This record gives sequence, structure tokens and C-alpha cells, in this order.
Amino acid sequence: MGAAGGLQSPNCGNSDWMALLCPRLWDVPLHHLSIPGSHDTMTYCLSRKSPISQARSRLLHLLGRLAPCITGPMVLKWSVTQALDVKQQLDEGVRYLDLRIAHMAGGSKRNLHFVHMIYTTALVEDTLTEISEWLESHPREVVILACRNFEGMTDELHEYLVGCIRNIFGDMLCPRGAIPTLRQLWARGQQVIVSYEDEASVGRHAELWPGIPYWWGDKVKSQALLHYLETMKSCGRPGGLFVAGINLTENVEYVLAHPSGSLEKMTLPNLPSLSAWVREQRPGPGSRCTNIIAGDFVGADTFVSDVIGLNLKLL
Repeated sequence: MGAAGGLQSPNCGNSDWMALLCPRLWDVPLHHLSIPGSHDTMTYCLSRKSPISQARSRLLHLLGRLAPCITGPMVLKWSVTQALDVKQQLDEGVRYLDLRIAHMAGGSKRNLHFVHMIYTTALVEDTLTEISEWLESHPREVVILACRNFEGMTDELHEYLVGCIRNIFGDMLCPRGAIPTLRQLWARGQQVIVSYEDEASVGRHAELWPGIPYWWGDKVKSQALLHYLETMKSCGRPGGLFVAGINLTENVEYVLAHPSGSLEKMTLPNLPSLSAWVREQRPGPGSRCTNIIAGDFVGADTFVSDVIGLNLKLL
């Protein structure tokens, strides 16, 4: 993406792409920009030593207890959606992070993990601190943190988590209200929007935004997924921030038919067709416009640059 378009040179990377947007885009609300996101951001640090989440599949949870040496590795390879760690994703240009948060049954009272069928080695508080440190080094970048899932979370744990968010990000947090522009956020020194999928917590804390809608196709084949996304577009975009997920999802039949497969092996051959769809999208306020686009294995191709490049269509 050349300088004439107001974005960084292709050789500069994407780590500061918001800061390098054309000034004409500084006054565009975030929900009318094109923003790259990672689906299930934290799965790069899932642990095969962790128990299988009972909330997701009681059968797999039981099999994991009876035959952990077989079930654990199988579940792991179909649960990992990202190869880059969270700082690498931010350096790549990802600005929407999909954080599936859980309290592990039998775990430490205050230790919160991330989960996707199994639990991560990373703790939520440590990861939020990593993100804060990255933002301190990139003061004109903005991230959207989607706190979701909340497996095993009590009201007390929600209050603990919100307290961690407030303590770690402090004045970086943008309280909910009208969706801001980059110029407004920069003027206020704010860099973080927290989407939180627990209505009671949102009602108690002005720092939290309601959960951001995520278009999840739940499809094995890319053409079926793209048909779903086009159908969703035909119904009109939500009024605020929203996510179009270009992530494929395995089912039992597919897993049984591909015993040596993995989510990565299923996804990578489909990236060219998914990327072609991405390049055809357009940000903005129109009913068929897209906003955040989230994918798996975000460093494997040109996905991030393709999503960022869509902003040139607004000039």
C-alpha cells in the first residue's frame, strides 16, 4: 500500500497502520473503517495438559479423562486457530482481539485463562498487561478487545476481571458512547475499546461496551462460508461495530474423514478464495459495507494488509 493512498509502504509492516492513515480518514468513526481481527486470538498457547472444557462437549470431556493421551492431542490440533502470539498479531496489524475467557474448574480462585475447547497456559491478567505495554509503545494505535465466552465465571469473577481491565489500561480506556473517530481518541489519549458479553457487567461499568456482533458461518467449506457472509450482508449491516468472520469451522464428520488433519490444514488451502472475498469488500456506512474482518492464522498470507487496504476505497 503506497504512500499515495495514505497508508504505510509495503516494506514498513503494519504495526502502526492507524497512525499512518490518510488524515482524511481520521474523522471516520471506527465502525465505518476496515479493521483486521484475529478469531480466537489466544489459541496459540493452548495446552494439551489442560483438561477439555466440559462446557463445550461433555463427550470429549469424558474421553479426555478416560484417554487423555489420545483425546488431548486430537482436540488440540482442531482447536488452534493462531500461530502468532498476541504481540506478533499486534505487530502484524491486527486491531480486534477475540478473547474467550474462562475460569478453569478446580483452578486457582482468581486465575483466569483463555479457552477454545481446552485452556491456555497464558493467564488473562498477564496477557492484558502485554497488550497495555504494546500500546504504550504505539501511542496512536487503537485496539478493540472482545471479552467473550465467560465459561465458569461468577459475578465475583466478573468484578475481578473488570477491576483488572481498569487497573491495567486506566486512562487508555474509551468509555461507551458514540463510536469515536481516531482523531477523537488521539485527542483524549484513549486506545482501548472493551466489548464485554455480559450485560449485567456492562450495566455496572461505563468502561465496557456491549458485545460486538460476530457473523460466524459455522461452515467447513469456503464457498458455503462466503455464501453465508453475502447473505448476512444482504440483510444489512448492524448500526455499530461488527465482525465478519472468515474462519472455517470443522464438524465431526469432517474430523472423522480427516484423521491426520487439523484446523490449520483445513484453513490454509482455502485462504486464496477467502482473501479474494476480502479484497472485494468495502468499508463505510452503506448497508452492504463491512467493518471488522476476523480470520484464523492471520500471519499466513496477505489477510491483514488486504483488510487495511480496503480503507483506500473511502478516499
